[in-house]
Amino acid sequence: MKTRQEAYELLTKYTKSDNLVKHGLAVEAVMRYFARQFGEDEQYWGNIGLIHDIDYELYPEEHCHKAKELLEKEGVSDDIVHAVISHGWNICIDVEPTRKMEKVLYTIDELTGLVTATVYMRPSKSILDLEVKSVKKKFKTASFAAGVNRDIILKGCEMIDMDLDTLILWTIEGMKEAASELGLAGE
Repeated sequence: MKTRQEAYELLTKYTKSDNLVKHGLAVEAVMRYFARQFGEDEQYWGNIGLIHDIDYELYPEEHCHKAKELLEKEGVSDDIVHAVISHGWNICIDVEPTRKMEKVLYTIDELTGLVTATVYMRPSKSILDLEVKSVKKKFKTASFAAGVNRDIILKGCEMIDMDLDTLILWTIEGMKEAASELGLAGE
């Protein structure tokens, strides 16, 4: 899996749900943004973000475990397999994220869902005018997007040595770059 097209085809081979594909696209965009900020390989980070939930639609109860099987069957390299499955660390698998890229994926996976839910609640329905303070307010409201695990986001902030405000800002900025593709550019 060298190109974005190969990663996208791999994602859509196993994922048919529009929402799950959009989640993959959101995580890809944010991973690319973080890679650029850290001077890392945008293509590599983005591809991993794109396929990180490859097994979720077909095997939600075996999430991350089945990803290993699917990716190995597809001939994906061990480093990519490790990156994909480690985003489920202490949630559904005991494989710890060790590289910076893996720690970023672990951290922003949940946050992209919170940002998306926040955008849907805005009158503009646009991420293009979304501010950090709006997401932080929703972050503090446990009943809002209750499925988003805030503890994972906070633990991830520690792992990548980043404050929550910067994490939210970079996540928003990354998602802005794919706003149209994500359906978050407004009405």
